[in-house]
Amino acid sequence: MDFAYSDEQKALRESTIRFARGALNEQLAERDREQVFSRELWRECARIGIQGLPVPEAYGGTGLDALSCAVVLEALGYGCRDGGLVFSLSAHLLACVVPLWRHGSEAQKRRYLPGLCDGTLVGAHAITEPGSGSDSFSMRTRAERDGEGWRINGSKTFISNGPVADVAVIFAVTDADKGFHGGVTAFLVERETPGFVAGQKFEKMGLRTSPVGELVFDDLFLPAEAVLGEVGGGAAVFATAMDWERCLLVAGHVGTIERLLETSIAYARTRNQFGQAIGKFQAVAHKIADMKVQLEAARLLTYRAAWRLQNLRNASLDASMAKLMVSESLLRTALDAVHVHGGYGYMVEYEVERALRDAVGSTIYSGTSEMQRSIIARWLGL
Repeated sequence: MDFAYSDEQKALRESTIRFARGALNEQLAERDREQVFSRELWRECARIGIQGLPVPEAYGGTGLDALSCAVVLEALGYGCRDGGLVFSLSAHLLACVVPLWRHGSEAQKRRYLPGLCDGTLVGAHAITEPGSGSDSFSMRTRAERDGEGWRINGSKTFISNGPVADVAVIFAVTDADKGFHGGVTAFLVERETPGFVAGQKFEKMGLRTSPVGELVFDDLFLPAEAVLGEVGGGAAVFATAMDWERCLLVAGHVGTIERLLETSIAYARTRNQFGQAIGKFQAVAHKIADMKVQLEAARLLTYRAAWRLQNLRNASLDASMAKLMVSESLLRTALDAVHVHGGYGYMVEYEVERALRDAVGSTIYSGTSEMQRSIIARWLGL
C-alpha cells in the first residue's frame, strides 16, 4: 500500500485546509460558550462537498474513495478548530449518509441523499438507549407491524445531531426472539413525522457546538418503504455505519493532533524560562517528540484502515484498532499540549483547553476504548 498523496488528494487537502481556516473559525469561542450549532457553516461545508464525500455524483455527492475521504476529513480537522462542527459533520456523513447510500433503496437514495449532501438536511444515527449504552443487544425500542407499515415506541439518547436532525436512521426490535442479529430493523424517519419528538438537549463537557440529545418515538407510524435495508437487517446497517465511522471519524482527530503539535512547537520555541526557550528543556521536548510519534502512527493506521475499508470485504478489526489508537493518542496529545502551555494552556483564550475538552469524548463515542479492546480481543480468538 502506497500512501503517498496523489495530485488530486494533494489538491483536496490544500483546498480543504484553506477553506476551513478561512470560513469556519470565526467567533468560535462564543459559539462554544453558547453551544451554538451553525446552519450557515453547515451549508458552507456542503458547498465544498464535505457532507457527501463518498456518495456517487448521481445522488449529489463527490464520489471519493474511502482513503481520499480520510485525507479530506484529516484536512478539515487540521484547518477547523471547531471540534464540535467537525464531529457533527462526520456523524452525519459516516453514520447516516453512508448507510443510506450503501443499504437504501433507489427511491430512498433519490429522496434523501441530494438534500443530505447539499446541506439542506442534517442527518442523525439513533441506536443508543438510556438503559443500553454500549449494549445494543438490550434495546427496548419496539416496532410492531401495523397494516402496511410499522408502529414504533421507545426512545434513544446521546444522539449526535439529534436536536437539529431532519432525517434519522433509527433502530428498533422487530423480532425479539431473534436478538440483535436478525431481530432488529433500521428505519428512516423524517423530523416532521407525527410521533417523532426531539427531546431534551444535553449540555456537554466538550464538542459543545455539536448538539446531542434524546429522540422519542410515541406511537410513531412509518410506512413499509421506511425500512432501510431489509426487515431484520438492522445489524448489517449498524455494522456499515460503525466500520465507516470508526475508520474515518478518527481522520479528523489526526488533523487535530497535527495542529496541536504545531501549536506546541511554536509555543515551546517562543516561551522563555530561566534564560532559554522551554523547548530546550528535556521534559518539554520529550512531550513534543511523543506527539510527533503519535501523529505519524495515527495517520498510518487511519490510512490503512481507510484503504482496507475500500478494498477488503471486512474492515471491522482495522476500524476498532484505528478508533482505539487514534482517539487515545488525541486525548494524550491534547493533555500534553495543555501541560506544555502551562498556566496559559488552562486559559480559554489559548484554545488548547477546548481541544482537551473535545478530546475526552473521542474515547467514548462510536464505542468506548474498552469496547474497542473487547472487539479486538474477539477477533484474536480470545
